[in-house]
Amino acid sequence: MAKITEVIRKIMPAVVSIVISKSLEEIEKELPAELLPLMPFGTPNLGIPEEKIDARGMVQIGGGSGFTVDPNGIILTNKHVISESKAEYTVVTTNGKKYPAEIAARDPIDDIAIIKIKAAGLPVAKLGDSNNLELGEEVLAIGNALGLFKNTVSKGIISGLSRAIAAKPDPKEPIQELRGLIQTDAAINPGNSGGPLVNLKGEVIGINAAIVFGAQNLGFAIPINAAKRDFSDLKKYGRVRRPLLGLRYVTIDDILQEKMNLPVNYGAIVAGKGPHREAVIPRTPAAKAGFKLKDIILECNGEKLTQERTIQDFLEELAVGDVLKMKVLRGSKPMEIKVVLAERK
Repeated sequence: MAKITEVIRKIMPAVVSIVISKSLEEIEKELPAELLPLMPFGTPNLGIPEEKIDARGMVQIGGGSGFTVDPNGIILTNKHVISESKAEYTVVTTNGKKYPAEIAARDPIDDIAIIKIKAAGLPVAKLGDSNNLELGEEVLAIGNALGLFKNTVSKGIISGLSRAIAAKPDPKEPIQELRGLIQTDAAINPGNSGGPLVNLKGEVIGINAAIVFGAQNLGFAIPINAAKRDFSDLKKYGRVRRPLLGLRYVTIDDILQEKMNLPVNYGAIVAGKGPHREAVIPRTPAAKAGFKLKDIILECNGEKLTQERTIQDFLEELAVGDVLKMKVLRGSKPMEIKVVLAERK
Protein backbone atom coordinates (compact mmCIF):
# COMPACT_ATOMS: atom_id res chain seq x y z
CA MET A 1 0.00 0.00 0.00
CA ALA A 2 2.88 2.36 0.83
CA LYS A 3 4.17 1.82 -2.70
CA ILE A 4 0.90 3.05 -4.23
CA THR A 5 0.73 6.15 -2.04
CA GLU A 6 4.31 7.00 -3.06
CA VAL A 7 3.37 6.72 -6.74
CA ILE A 8 0.34 8.95 -6.22
CA ARG A 9 2.42 11.58 -4.42
CA LYS A 10 4.92 11.45 -7.28
CA ILE A 11 2.48 11.79 -10.17
CA MET A 12 -0.38 13.85 -8.75
CA PRO A 13 1.29 17.32 -8.95
CA ALA A 14 1.54 16.90 -12.74
CA VAL A 15 -2.15 16.01 -13.21
CA VAL A 16 -4.47 18.85 -14.23
CA SER A 17 -8.19 19.38 -14.69
CA ILE A 18 -9.44 20.91 -17.93
CA VAL A 19 -12.58 23.02 -17.66
CA ILE A 20 -14.64 23.51 -20.82
CA SER A 21 -16.73 26.69 -20.99
CA LYS A 22 -18.98 28.22 -23.60
CA SER A 23 -20.87 31.49 -23.86
CA LEU A 24 -24.62 31.61 -23.25
CA GLU A 25 -25.02 33.05 -26.73
CA GLU A 26 -23.28 30.06 -28.36
CA ILE A 27 -25.28 27.57 -26.29
CA GLU A 28 -28.53 29.21 -27.37
CA LYS A 29 -27.47 29.08 -31.04
CA GLU A 30 -26.78 25.36 -30.84
CA LEU A 31 -30.10 24.39 -29.25
CA PRO A 32 -33.20 24.19 -31.46
CA ALA A 33 -35.75 26.80 -30.40
CA GLU A 34 -38.41 24.13 -29.78
CA LEU A 35 -36.21 22.56 -27.09
CA LEU A 36 -35.83 25.78 -25.12
CA PRO A 37 -38.21 26.12 -22.16
CA LEU A 38 -40.15 29.39 -22.23
CA MET A 39 -40.35 32.06 -19.55
CA PRO A 40 -43.51 34.13 -19.20
CA PHE A 41 -44.35 36.12 -22.34
CA GLY A 42 -42.69 33.47 -24.53
CA THR A 43 -39.06 34.39 -23.88
CA PRO A 44 -36.65 31.43 -24.33
CA ASN A 45 -34.86 30.39 -21.14
CA LEU A 46 -31.96 27.96 -20.88
CA GLY A 47 -32.69 27.33 -17.24
CA ILE A 48 -29.07 27.75 -16.14
CA PRO A 49 -28.76 29.01 -12.53
CA GLU A 50 -27.21 32.48 -12.32
CA GLU A 51 -24.43 31.25 -10.04
CA LYS A 52 -23.23 28.99 -12.86
CA ILE A 53 -22.71 31.96 -15.20
CA ASP A 54 -19.56 34.06 -14.76
CA ALA A 55 -19.20 37.81 -15.30
CA ARG A 56 -18.45 37.30 -19.01
CA GLY A 57 -21.53 35.15 -19.59
CA MET A 58 -19.54 31.91 -19.80
CA VAL A 59 -21.00 28.59 -18.60
CA GLN A 60 -19.05 25.46 -17.74
CA ILE A 61 -20.28 22.71 -20.06
CA GLY A 62 -17.83 19.92 -19.32
CA GLY A 63 -14.47 18.84 -18.05
CA GLY A 64 -11.59 16.50 -18.64
CA SER A 65 -8.11 15.74 -17.44
CA GLY A 66 -4.52 16.04 -18.62
CA PHE A 67 -0.96 15.99 -17.37
CA THR A 68 2.09 18.18 -17.88
CA VAL A 69 5.03 16.82 -19.88
CA ASP A 70 7.12 19.99 -20.03
CA PRO A 71 7.73 22.46 -17.17
CA ASN A 72 6.92 25.35 -19.52
CA GLY A 73 3.25 24.44 -19.77
CA ILE A 74 2.91 21.63 -22.33
CA ILE A 75 0.04 19.27 -21.44
CA LEU A 76 -1.14 15.99 -22.95
CA THR A 77 -4.83 15.13 -23.08
CA ASN A 78 -7.42 13.54 -25.41
CA LYS A 79 -8.47 15.14 -28.67
CA HIS A 80 -12.14 14.64 -27.76
CA VAL A 81 -11.68 16.66 -24.54
CA ILE A 82 -10.91 19.78 -26.59
CA SER A 83 -13.16 19.11 -29.59
CA GLU A 84 -15.48 22.12 -29.13
CA SER A 85 -14.22 24.74 -31.60
CA LYS A 86 -16.11 27.63 -29.96
CA ALA A 87 -15.38 26.70 -26.37
CA GLU A 88 -12.79 28.11 -23.99
CA TYR A 89 -10.47 25.80 -22.09
CA THR A 90 -9.08 26.48 -18.64
CA VAL A 91 -6.41 24.36 -16.98
CA VAL A 92 -6.63 24.01 -13.20
CA THR A 93 -3.50 22.65 -11.51
CA THR A 94 -3.54 20.59 -8.31
CA ASN A 95 -2.67 23.69 -6.27
CA GLY A 96 -5.79 25.45 -7.61
CA LYS A 97 -4.13 27.87 -10.06
CA LYS A 98 -6.08 28.55 -13.25
CA TYR A 99 -4.60 29.18 -16.68
CA PRO A 100 -6.29 29.82 -20.05
CA ALA A 101 -5.21 27.09 -22.47
CA GLU A 102 -4.51 27.17 -26.17
CA ILE A 103 -4.50 24.16 -28.50
CA ALA A 104 -0.96 23.39 -29.69
CA ALA A 105 -1.68 20.27 -31.77
CA ARG A 106 -4.24 17.57 -32.48
CA ASP A 107 -3.45 14.07 -33.71
CA PRO A 108 -5.81 13.38 -36.65
CA ILE A 109 -5.72 9.59 -36.12
CA ASP A 110 -5.27 8.82 -32.44
CA ASP A 111 -7.38 10.50 -29.78
CA ILE A 112 -4.47 12.69 -28.62
CA ALA A 113 -4.14 16.45 -28.21
CA ILE A 114 -1.46 18.77 -26.89
CA ILE A 115 -2.40 22.04 -25.20
CA LYS A 116 -0.27 24.83 -23.78
CA ILE A 117 -0.54 27.27 -20.91
CA LYS A 118 1.67 30.25 -20.03
CA ALA A 119 3.51 28.90 -17.01
CA ALA A 120 6.98 27.87 -15.96
CA GLY A 121 8.50 25.50 -13.45
CA LEU A 122 5.54 23.12 -13.50
CA PRO A 123 5.89 19.57 -12.14
CA VAL A 124 6.23 17.06 -14.97
CA ALA A 125 5.01 13.46 -15.31
CA LYS A 126 7.66 10.90 -16.20
CA LEU A 127 6.77 9.06 -19.41
CA GLY A 128 7.32 5.31 -19.59
CA ASP A 129 7.51 2.84 -22.49
CA SER A 130 4.21 1.33 -23.63
CA ASN A 131 5.99 -1.21 -25.83
CA ASN A 132 7.09 -3.23 -22.80
CA LEU A 133 3.81 -3.78 -20.96
CA GLU A 134 2.70 -7.08 -19.51
CA LEU A 135 -0.74 -8.54 -18.84
CA GLY A 136 -1.56 -8.38 -15.15
CA GLU A 137 0.74 -5.42 -14.50
CA GLU A 138 -0.76 -3.16 -11.82
CA VAL A 139 -1.75 0.35 -12.91
CA LEU A 140 -3.40 3.48 -11.54
CA ALA A 141 -5.86 5.66 -13.49
CA ILE A 142 -5.85 9.27 -12.34
CA GLY A 143 -8.10 12.14 -13.36
CA ASN A 144 -11.06 14.39 -12.82
CA ALA A 145 -13.83 11.77 -12.44
CA LEU A 146 -17.20 12.76 -13.92
CA GLY A 147 -15.87 16.32 -14.21
CA LEU A 148 -16.69 16.75 -10.52
CA PHE A 149 -14.15 14.92 -8.37
CA LYS A 150 -10.60 16.18 -8.79
CA ASN A 151 -7.58 13.99 -8.17
CA THR A 152 -9.50 10.71 -8.32
CA VAL A 153 -7.36 7.56 -8.30
CA SER A 154 -8.47 4.04 -9.21
CA LYS A 155 -6.37 0.89 -9.16
CA GLY A 156 -6.43 -2.09 -11.48
CA ILE A 157 -4.37 -4.19 -13.84
CA ILE A 158 -3.59 -4.29 -17.53
CA SER A 159 -6.20 -6.75 -18.73
CA GLY A 160 -5.54 -6.57 -22.46
CA LEU A 161 -3.05 -5.24 -25.03
CA SER A 162 -3.33 -4.10 -28.65
CA ARG A 163 -7.12 -3.79 -28.41
CA ALA A 164 -9.19 -2.22 -31.18
CA ILE A 165 -12.54 -0.50 -30.62
CA ALA A 166 -14.96 1.49 -32.77
CA ALA A 167 -15.39 4.82 -31.03
CA LYS A 168 -16.64 8.32 -31.63
CA PRO A 169 -14.04 10.50 -29.87
CA ASP A 170 -15.48 13.66 -31.42
CA PRO A 171 -19.31 13.92 -31.49
CA LYS A 172 -19.13 15.91 -34.73
CA GLU A 173 -16.95 13.34 -36.51
CA PRO A 174 -17.85 9.88 -37.86
CA ILE A 175 -17.11 6.73 -35.88
CA GLN A 176 -13.46 5.73 -36.16
CA GLU A 177 -11.46 2.70 -35.16
CA LEU A 178 -8.93 3.22 -32.39
CA ARG A 179 -6.26 0.52 -32.44
CA GLY A 180 -3.40 -0.64 -30.26
CA LEU A 181 -5.19 0.35 -27.05
CA ILE A 182 -4.36 -0.75 -23.52
CA GLN A 183 -7.32 -2.40 -21.79
CA THR A 184 -7.59 -1.97 -18.03
CA ASP A 185 -10.06 -2.79 -15.27
CA ALA A 186 -9.07 0.37 -13.36
CA ALA A 187 -12.20 2.54 -13.20
CA ILE A 188 -12.24 5.19 -15.96
CA ASN A 189 -15.17 7.62 -15.88
CA PRO A 190 -16.25 10.55 -18.06
CA GLY A 191 -13.93 13.36 -16.98
CA ASN A 192 -11.05 10.95 -16.43
CA SER A 193 -10.44 11.28 -20.17
CA GLY A 194 -6.99 12.66 -20.85
CA GLY A 195 -5.61 11.70 -17.45
CA PRO A 196 -2.61 9.40 -17.04
CA LEU A 197 -2.55 5.63 -16.71
CA VAL A 198 0.46 5.03 -14.49
CA ASN A 199 2.56 1.98 -13.59
CA LEU A 200 3.92 1.34 -10.10
CA LYS A 201 7.20 3.00 -11.04
CA GLY A 202 5.29 6.26 -11.30
CA GLU A 203 5.65 6.33 -15.10
CA VAL A 204 2.81 7.25 -17.45
CA ILE A 205 2.20 4.34 -19.82
CA GLY A 206 -1.11 5.48 -21.31
CA ILE A 207 -3.71 8.25 -21.65
CA ASN A 208 -7.16 7.32 -20.33
CA ALA A 209 -9.44 7.51 -23.34
CA ALA A 210 -12.60 5.42 -23.44
CA ILE A 211 -15.06 3.27 -21.57
CA VAL A 212 -17.71 0.85 -22.81
CA PHE A 213 -21.07 2.06 -21.54
CA GLY A 214 -23.07 -0.65 -19.83
CA ALA A 215 -19.96 -2.72 -19.05
CA GLN A 216 -18.06 -2.81 -15.80
CA ASN A 217 -14.28 -2.76 -15.40
CA LEU A 218 -13.71 -2.20 -19.11
CA GLY A 219 -11.64 0.89 -19.91
CA PHE A 220 -9.10 1.75 -22.58
CA ALA A 221 -6.03 3.96 -22.74
CA ILE A 222 -3.91 5.20 -25.65
CA PRO A 223 -0.32 3.92 -25.39
CA ILE A 224 2.00 6.69 -24.26
CA ASN A 225 4.49 5.98 -27.07
CA ALA A 226 1.95 7.38 -29.56
CA ALA A 227 1.78 10.60 -27.54
CA LYS A 228 5.59 10.72 -27.21
CA ARG A 229 5.79 10.58 -31.02
CA ASP A 230 3.31 13.46 -31.33
CA PHE A 231 5.16 15.52 -28.70
CA SER A 232 8.43 14.94 -30.56
CA ASP A 233 6.79 16.10 -33.83
CA LEU A 234 5.51 19.25 -32.14
CA LYS A 235 8.98 20.15 -30.87
CA LYS A 236 10.64 19.38 -34.21
CA TYR A 237 8.07 20.63 -36.75
CA GLY A 238 5.65 22.77 -34.74
CA ARG A 239 2.81 20.34 -35.55
CA VAL A 240 1.87 16.67 -35.44
CA ARG A 241 2.88 14.89 -38.67
CA ARG A 242 1.01 11.67 -39.46
CA PRO A 243 1.46 9.62 -42.65
CA LEU A 244 -1.24 9.47 -45.32
CA LEU A 245 -1.84 6.50 -47.62
CA GLY A 246 -5.12 7.51 -49.30
CA LEU A 247 -7.01 4.21 -49.49
CA ARG A 248 -10.38 3.08 -48.21
CA TYR A 249 -10.45 -0.64 -47.63
CA VAL A 250 -12.17 -3.50 -45.85
CA THR A 251 -10.19 -6.14 -43.96
CA ILE A 252 -10.92 -9.61 -45.33
CA ASP A 253 -12.07 -12.55 -43.19
CA ASP A 254 -13.80 -15.88 -43.90
CA ILE A 255 -17.24 -14.25 -44.04
CA LEU A 256 -16.19 -11.53 -46.50
CA GLN A 257 -14.34 -14.07 -48.63
CA GLU A 258 -17.49 -16.15 -48.99
CA LYS A 259 -19.78 -13.15 -49.50
CA MET A 260 -17.62 -11.58 -52.24
CA ASN A 261 -16.22 -14.85 -53.64
CA LEU A 262 -12.64 -13.69 -53.01
CA PRO A 263 -9.58 -15.87 -53.69
CA VAL A 264 -8.15 -15.34 -50.16
CA ASN A 265 -9.46 -15.10 -46.59
CA TYR A 266 -6.94 -12.51 -45.39
CA GLY A 267 -5.63 -9.12 -46.44
CA ALA A 268 -7.64 -6.02 -47.34
CA ILE A 269 -9.75 -5.22 -50.39
CA VAL A 270 -9.76 -1.68 -51.74
CA ALA A 271 -13.39 -0.56 -51.52
CA GLY A 272 -15.28 2.69 -51.01
CA LYS A 273 -17.99 3.11 -48.40
CA GLY A 274 -21.02 4.79 -49.91
CA PRO A 275 -21.72 6.07 -53.43
CA HIS A 276 -19.73 9.31 -53.08
CA ARG A 277 -16.62 8.04 -51.31
CA GLU A 278 -13.78 7.03 -53.59
CA ALA A 279 -11.87 3.88 -52.68
CA VAL A 280 -8.65 5.43 -54.00
CA ILE A 281 -8.60 9.07 -52.93
CA PRO A 282 -7.38 11.37 -55.74
CA ARG A 283 -3.98 13.09 -55.48
CA THR A 284 -2.86 10.90 -52.56
CA PRO A 285 0.14 8.54 -52.41
CA ALA A 286 -2.12 5.54 -53.14
CA ALA A 287 -3.53 7.22 -56.25
CA LYS A 288 -0.04 8.20 -57.46
CA ALA A 289 1.17 4.62 -56.89
CA GLY A 290 -1.60 3.29 -59.17
CA PHE A 291 -3.97 1.48 -56.80
CA LYS A 292 -7.34 0.48 -58.25
CA LEU A 293 -10.76 -0.44 -56.90
CA LYS A 294 -10.97 -4.11 -55.82
CA ASP A 295 -7.21 -4.53 -55.51
CA ILE A 296 -6.49 -6.99 -52.69
CA ILE A 297 -3.55 -6.07 -50.47
CA LEU A 298 -1.97 -9.22 -49.05
CA GLU A 299 1.17 -7.95 -47.31
CA CYS A 300 2.81 -4.77 -46.05
CA ASN A 301 6.61 -4.68 -45.90
CA GLY A 302 6.74 -8.47 -46.21
CA GLU A 303 4.27 -9.15 -43.41
CA LYS A 304 0.86 -10.75 -43.94
CA LEU A 305 -2.21 -8.60 -43.25
CA THR A 306 -4.70 -10.08 -40.76
CA GLN A 307 -7.58 -8.95 -38.56
CA GLU A 308 -5.03 -8.41 -35.76
CA ARG A 309 -2.43 -6.71 -37.97
CA THR A 310 -4.09 -4.24 -40.33
CA ILE A 311 -2.83 -1.54 -42.68
CA GLN A 312 -3.54 1.04 -39.96
CA ASP A 313 -1.21 -0.81 -37.59
CA PHE A 314 1.61 -0.45 -40.11
CA LEU A 315 0.90 3.24 -40.62
CA GLU A 316 1.13 3.74 -36.85
CA GLU A 317 4.75 2.60 -37.01
CA LEU A 318 5.75 4.63 -40.07
CA ALA A 319 6.54 8.30 -40.66
CA VAL A 320 5.97 10.84 -43.42
CA GLY A 321 8.32 10.05 -46.31
CA ASP A 322 8.66 6.34 -45.48
CA VAL A 323 8.16 3.77 -48.25
CA LEU A 324 5.47 1.13 -47.75
CA LYS A 325 5.96 -1.98 -49.91
CA MET A 326 2.63 -3.70 -50.54
CA LYS A 327 2.02 -7.10 -52.11
CA VAL A 328 -1.17 -6.78 -54.17
CA LEU A 329 -3.45 -9.16 -56.00
CA ARG A 330 -5.18 -7.53 -58.97
CA GLY A 331 -7.60 -10.10 -60.33
CA SER A 332 -5.34 -13.16 -60.46
CA LYS A 333 -2.16 -11.18 -61.07
CA PRO A 334 0.22 -10.63 -58.09
CA MET A 335 2.31 -7.46 -58.04
CA GLU A 336 4.27 -5.22 -55.69
CA ILE A 337 3.32 -1.57 -55.27
CA LYS A 338 5.58 0.86 -53.45
CA VAL A 339 3.98 3.90 -51.83
CA VAL A 340 5.83 6.94 -50.50
CA LEU A 341 3.72 8.17 -47.58
CA ALA A 342 2.76 11.86 -47.56
CA GLU A 343 1.70 14.07 -44.66
CA ARG A 344 -1.94 13.92 -43.60
CA LYS A 345 -3.45 17.42 -43.57
